[in-house]
Parts: sequence; C-alpha cells; structure tokens
Amino acid sequence: MKPKKEKGTRKGYTTGACTAAAARAAITGIVTGHVPEQINTQLPNGQQVIFKVTEGFCNNSKAHAVVIKDAGDDPDCTHNAHLTVDIKLLPNQAKTIHLLGGKGVGKITMRGLGLEVGGAAINPVPHKNILDNVYQIAENLLQQHGLEITVSVPDGELMAKKTLNARLGIIGGISILGTTGIVHPYSTAAFRASVVQGVEVAANQGLDTVVLTTGGRTEKFTIKELPQLNKASFVQMGDFLSPALDTAENVGIKHIIIGGMVGKLTKMAQGERITHARRNPVNTQLLADIAQSIGADKQVCDDIAANETARYAGERMEELGLSHPFYLALCKRVVMTLKTRYPNKFNYTLLVCDFDGEKLAQYQE
Repeated sequence: MKPKKEKGTRKGYTTGACTAAAARAAITGIVTGHVPEQINTQLPNGQQVIFKVTEGFCNNSKAHAVVIKDAGDDPDCTHNAHLTVDIKLLPNQAKTIHLLGGKGVGKITMRGLGLEVGGAAINPVPHKNILDNVYQIAENLLQQHGLEITVSVPDGELMAKKTLNARLGIIGGISILGTTGIVHPYSTAAFRASVVQGVEVAANQGLDTVVLTTGGRTEKFTIKELPQLNKASFVQMGDFLSPALDTAENVGIKHIIIGGMVGKLTKMAQGERITHARRNPVNTQLLADIAQSIGADKQVCDDIAANETARYAGERMEELGLSHPFYLALCKRVVMTLKTRYPNKFNYTLLVCDFDGEKLAQYQE
C-alpha cells in the first residue's frame, strides 16, 4: 500500500490548464474522429500532464470535451468546475482561430485587467496555452480550415459570486487563469512552512539578504536583476509576507529585497499581512492619493479611486508619462508601512516589474 500523502502538499491544476486539456481533447476528436478518455497536455511551464476527459463526443465538424478541475490541497470556488470546450470547424478559412467565452466564463467590462473590454476573461497565458495545444494537434488541418473554440463553465456564474470578479468588472462567470498551469497550496500551513524554511536556509548559509517574491514571474525577474546573489537568497513567499518577515527578524536577516507587481505591492502598502486576492480588495483610493502626490490631475485620480484594480492605476500613469515616479512613490509607501510594523529591523530594496516580467522601477532606501 502506498503511504498516504501528507495533507496540505498536493498540487492541483488551474482553470487554464484544464481548459487547454479539454481543447486538446476536442480538437483530437475533430482530427481523428474520436475524443479520447484521457489526454496528454502541455502546461504553460512546459510540463506534460495527463488529464481525464469526463465527457466527449464529436462528428465531422464539431467536437465537445470536458475536464473537471482538481485544485489539489488548495481548493477554491472553482474546484470541481467542469471546464468545457466546444470546437467547430470553419471550412476553407485557413489558419483562422477564434477563441470565445461561452456561458459561465466572465466578460470584461472595465479596463485595468490587461484584457480587451467586451472580451472573454481568458488571461493571456492560458489563452496562448489553449491555442498551443490546439496547434500541436491540428497544424495540418489549419493549413486549409479554421476553428471556432468556445470555452464554457456550467455554474460558472454562481462560482464567480464567491470571487472578486464583479468588483473587477468581470461579469457573468469565472476567469480562465494560470501562469504555470499548476495550483500550489498557497493557503495551506504547508506552504507557509516552506516560506519560513526558505528564509531559515538563507540565514543558515550565512546570508544577510533575502529576496522575497510573490510568484514565479517575479522570482524569475529578480533572479535576472540580481545575478550576483546566492540562489539561496531567493524565497518565493507567495502571499505570506508576514511569516517571511517575522522569520527574517528571528534569524537576523537585515536586508530585505521585495520583488512584486503593482497589485501585491499595493496590498503591502495598505498594510495587508497576507496578500491573497480573496482577502481584502485593493485600496484604490490609496493609489489615487499616490497619483495625486506625483502630479496627476483630479479627474485621473478620481478614475483610479473608482476603479477596482491596481493595474488600472498603472496603466493611467503610463499614459501620462508618470509611470516611474508613480511606482517609486508606491514603493516608498510600502517601506513606510513595513517600517511601522518592523521598526529598525531591516533595510529595504523594492523591484517592480510588469505582467511580462519587465522592470518598471527600483527603490532603495
């Protein structure tokens, strides 16, 4: 008998990964005439994973497939969601692919999410991953014909009521998300413990600096920016800012480098100890105040305060040519907040990147 896996450590798969698997299964049906009962799918991180296809059928020009999301040991409202893909052949429309959101997939109604207003809430990485999996199966078919791919999620509208989607201007369903395809158990004690352990390892190697990052993209960004640092200095803290800093204080780490994007940094600036999206929303009034402090006019500041995303504030500042001073001012606010909580404990450097991992600003005391 296999030993039971320790509770809290099992990884799961994102809505994006499950949708890509359903799309790959459906297009296999179009190409071969049979939707398989399981499908080997490439995740955005390059990993190959076999997904069970719980429902599938096809005829010559249409195919349907369903993959049920398993969120591992970090189940959220989309755990057990039925990610559903229907593909329709578009005869004689060579290399044309339309990826659409159907029932249960949110629709974008406001700027600030990096997605087209009016379009489906399918984020860029899963969007690309879905198409990549389809191309891998249908490359020859697409030389002559096109495809219409529709993603839907039964009960997605009900699931979305348990998220911040409505506040973000995403209506009618959930978002198709995921930058790696893997769901890590960020909300579990196991992940918190791994953050603590990472800081302790750095101290045990005699290092006086840790680089705390909020996810895979920010970690990759900081490693590129700080090639001189020991790899043990880099700790992916996820949402666990306070456990990371509490541990750094306990083990005598003096230099804290934080790599983040605008949303998580705003959560830090407003004093959130755990920066998970499902906790308190972003304080956009704080961002409006920062924008005002660097010279943005009142209407822009009012727009930022009325919006629900930190990303929107960044976009408006970029339009006005105020992006760099805005991010520096945000970083300064983060440091002020952290110094109130940890007086005379650390000195800070903050590195800010965009959603493509490109550097926006660096702030150092």
